[in-house]
Amino acid sequence: MGNHPKKTLLHGWHTAHGANMADFSGYEMPLWYASAKNEHLAVLTHAGAFDTSHMASLLVSGTGAFELLQKCFTNDMSACIGRDRKALFPGRCVYGAFLTEEGGVLDDAIIFHIALHQYMVVVNAGMGPHVADHLSIHAGEADVRISDLTDRLGKMDVQGPMAARVMKKILKSPDLIFDRMPYFSFKGYFDAASPQADTVRLIDGTPVLLSRTGYTGEFGFEIFIAPEHFVKLWEMVIAAGKEFGLTACGLAARDSLRTGAVLPLSHQDIGPWPFINTPWSFALPYDPSGRGFTKAFIGDKALTAVTNPEFTYPFAGFDLRKVSLPAVVMDVDGMEIGTVLTCATDMGIGRHQDRIFSIVSPDRPEACRIKGLCCGFIKVKKPLKIGTVVTLKDVRRTIQIRVEKDIRPNRTARKPLKEML
Repeated sequence: MGNHPKKTLLHGWHTAHGANMADFSGYEMPLWYASAKNEHLAVLTHAGAFDTSHMASLLVSGTGAFELLQKCFTNDMSACIGRDRKALFPGRCVYGAFLTEEGGVLDDAIIFHIALHQYMVVVNAGMGPHVADHLSIHAGEADVRISDLTDRLGKMDVQGPMAARVMKKILKSPDLIFDRMPYFSFKGYFDAASPQADTVRLIDGTPVLLSRTGYTGEFGFEIFIAPEHFVKLWEMVIAAGKEFGLTACGLAARDSLRTGAVLPLSHQDIGPWPFINTPWSFALPYDPSGRGFTKAFIGDKALTAVTNPEFTYPFAGFDLRKVSLPAVVMDVDGMEIGTVLTCATDMGIGRHQDRIFSIVSPDRPEACRIKGLCCGFIKVKKPLKIGTVVTLKDVRRTIQIRVEKDIRPNRTARKPLKEML
């Protein structure tokens, strides 16, 4: 196969519909169709469909599966799920990372608790074999089976405030499915032999796993399905979404949406440096004191032993202008204090009297014109206060940006599902 990128099952659909294709993590993927800006805005106002079947998945099962994941995964699966403070039981998911002994990020992941002694681990494109090897090394003689599902699944996302209305048209018994389905939960499975397989089916009876996750910061779903049904599912979603303004979206919009939602890109915003002092502390099992952890995990000792910490912050600019990587961060005295990890443009936000509003903010002043702002993440050598203005510089441009606690307001990801129907 040489160095040619892989193709997802939707490659023919993408090219037939005019997608601009590019190599992404070893896969030829759509960057955008007609307009990355319009695709970004469609997810904020209506809905977008994303081909995410380049992502990798592992099935980890056996009586030792829980203990292995607890040892290798940063988040405490016995204690909480994000802000909800509920144990990870079947039907729930949790975000975290796999670290090296040195505390650097091997990859971030979402773990799905499928059934007793069975978990699905969704990692980034091309990372399935690496995470599987990492788990195998640390499994020892435990009763654990690790199956790499990479390229054996179809996966797509439907994101945006109209996502539930779109899915309601293609699901069998949607009201039952949508009942009691909070953020970071899932129902069903993509294998008809699964004990949960009868929970979620398409209107033609095809089983799917439907989760309320996604990576845009907006309300929506991820759908996992057996590969032989994937093209059919995609076409069903596109057809059902026409009346709700659904748009097929490429990875450019996915990147700008996740940046505005303060979500990291693995191997860029998080990587082989200590996974601390970031906006994503919720992925670490801090105890109530905030100084220790509720469990032991690979890399924990390295994190607590850091002597020269670096600090990762979200930022937003004052207009559309952005810098290209590599770029440096300079303080008010012109001293270089760090590097730029990501610099994208969220086309759905703007500033008014130094406050950021979204195109969907209910309190947006009439005078606030949404033209988009550059935003992203910086990693610096000293702590900065929220609101600090610093300078970003690449080989051709210098811009000022402000350190922010958050970027795009009024995101919908956590909204109760019943409010989105």
